[in-house]
Amino acid sequence: MSWLYRLYQTYESNSDRVGVFERKYNGQEYTLVPISHTTQKAHIEVEITEDGEFHSATVIEEDGDTVIPCTEKSASRTGLTVAPYPLHDNLGYVAGDFVAYGGQSKAKENPFHVYLENLREWAESPYVTDKVKSIYRYVSKGRLIEDLLQERILFLDAQGTLISTWNAKAHAELSAEKPLLYKVLDGEAKSAFVRFNVRSLDDYTPVWKDPTMYESFIQYYREQMDDRDLCYVAGEWLPKTTKHPTKIRHAADMAKLISANDDKGLTYRGRLSESDEVACISYEVSQKAHNALKWLIQRQGKKMGDRVFLVWGNDDTHTLDLLEDTFSLVPTDYVTEVEKKSYTHEELAHELAKALDGYQNKLADKSFAKVTILVLDHATTGRMAVLYYRDMDKELYFEKLVQWHSTCAWLQRYKLEHQYLQFYGAPSTKDIAFAAYGPKADAKVVKACVERLLPCIVDGQKIPFDIVRSAVQRASRPTTMEEWEWEKTLNVACSIVNKQLIDQKEGYSVSLDTETNDRSYLFGRLLAVADALEKRALRAANEKRPTNAARYMQVFPQQPEKTWKVIQESLLPYQNRLGQKASDLNRIIDDIMEKFDYLSFNNAPLSGKYLLAFSCQRNAIYQKKEDKESKEE
Repeated sequence: MSWLYRLYQTYESNSDRVGVFERKYNGQEYTLVPISHTTQKAHIEVEITEDGEFHSATVIEEDGDTVIPCTEKSASRTGLTVAPYPLHDNLGYVAGDFVAYGGQSKAKENPFHVYLENLREWAESPYVTDKVKSIYRYVSKGRLIEDLLQERILFLDAQGTLISTWNAKAHAELSAEKPLLYKVLDGEAKSAFVRFNVRSLDDYTPVWKDPTMYESFIQYYREQMDDRDLCYVAGEWLPKTTKHPTKIRHAADMAKLISANDDKGLTYRGRLSESDEVACISYEVSQKAHNALKWLIQRQGKKMGDRVFLVWGNDDTHTLDLLEDTFSLVPTDYVTEVEKKSYTHEELAHELAKALDGYQNKLADKSFAKVTILVLDHATTGRMAVLYYRDMDKELYFEKLVQWHSTCAWLQRYKLEHQYLQFYGAPSTKDIAFAAYGPKADAKVVKACVERLLPCIVDGQKIPFDIVRSAVQRASRPTTMEEWEWEKTLNVACSIVNKQLIDQKEGYSVSLDTETNDRSYLFGRLLAVADALEKRALRAANEKRPTNAARYMQVFPQQPEKTWKVIQESLLPYQNRLGQKASDLNRIIDDIMEKFDYLSFNNAPLSGKYLLAFSCQRNAIYQKKEDKESKEE
């Protein structure tokens, strides 16, 4: 219940955003939906005059959702249940001449008659608006299909029956091109959703965005609810509900978070006689909590397939996201500086702390600041589960973010379209999943990996060993992927390997450690020098192919001594070809070999440290080359 209460609080604290439409980065509109309302993808917009006469109709091409009034019954209707939405609905409900043009319904009741009777009750209530009266007068005429036919939005076949699905060959005489409505529809014509609007010289607000329309239906519907009980969330006697909203993640989402319709199984029977004895939730609390959740998901939820990762604060809903990388967390000028120098973990932690302090100081009351973390996914088509939930103080949340992003930091190189980005920081959780299992990994694997990483960030748990091992193994296969992808995989693998070592009170910086005698680290350095030496020779000869170090990298950590001998022998022709131009690299190989203890130069498998050394040694060689070239210029 705690997550439900937190969402209810969020709705209450953001009540000024109810019905206020905002736009996402892709231009799509969203809003905090009022209670007794839901959202629906509309296909046809019908405009009528204030006198209730037809004016025009258009097909809606954009993907945005329409806010519509709804009852408990209509919000959860399935199958043959006749439960119309109060105002906007499918053609089969709102068109009085639907049956006259060949439309059929398997339900016992006529859907239009039920729809019209419900709308009449609202139109005759003391809460009615002029727009509701205008719409009621029009739909009462029962000629919507006829008007849509005249507008050439719908079409009839040779028998005078409404065309449900368009057949290019059979209906070529009616229209050379497939009509727009049949392009945007996923199903048959009868499933086309119609929204109404009233043209007025004084009021330009669309019906589905009009606050007076929202309030009109809320007051009308509230008066009809009299079955009260003790709400376990609000702690008050309020009208109760057993039918909770759907469409949580998107307009077509039918999975429910709260449901108990198994009155014949053992979901609750055997302990309780009725489902609401488990926990009673009031209608208003359920509506507000679910609508707040929808709003937060649209506003800032991270979606991986059908799984949603959500982080928000009760004092500032758009809080910092623990799934993002350091690049999006710290100021841009800091990232620019990172490209120029090598930061240590302590320096990065200090910079992150300053950035987060600046954010935290904007809060009105830091003493009660909370952060909520929620992960959702459906168990079945009709059931949704809370996979992860955590409430924590924002100050502690910031501390955990600083700890994660500073201890999981490494030099990251990304390819964004044709641009290469480099910064020192932690990779995103999704990039860790791709590094471990590949960018083409099954979506379920990626989602599960990200979910397993959340406790590592929030609770400071150790990164699961199998994730680290998989990332190390993929980073050890450079010939199986493009160079930029391997570079990214290598750096992400180094991040989590070093994080693992820091948790064990070890750890390395991006700067090369020339003093350590750790055998895994020394072998990794050798591999990097061999790779750089052969690349230098290949560039001089204008050859482009993988080096022997890259080809043998997969087996190198399993049998380092044996593999190094093979690589070293393959280096001889390149060393001879380069001559003095390879002297600096030959000298580094000699220095590394001197650091080996005689007994440690063997075939025992290497730890992930070898990747850290490989990365550090490569960076040191290329940095030295860049410095030399800049001096010569």
